[in-house]
Amino acid sequence: MRVPKQLRDGHTEDAVVRQIEDDGGSTIMVDFGPDAADMSIDVVDETVIVVTSDRQFEFDLPAGANDVTVNNGVLTISE
Repeated sequence: MRVPKQLRDGHTEDAVVRQIEDDGGSTIMVDFGPDAADMSIDVVDETVIVVTSDRQFEFDLPAGANDVTVNNGVLTISE
């Protein structure tokens, strides 16, 4: 699974993006920091919509992803 371009640059200037690969698959974690604790996500078809208090953006769900969650400002996409 590849990190979507929108998460690598542009919309995540203050965010820390990590990708973890192991035998169970791949996980992408994006920590938007404490200011995004009220962040919400919605998945519509193959598009993920991320809304924080001061911005909104969307990106295509990476191929192979089957779970998208958010908790305390951390977006997690996993296979």
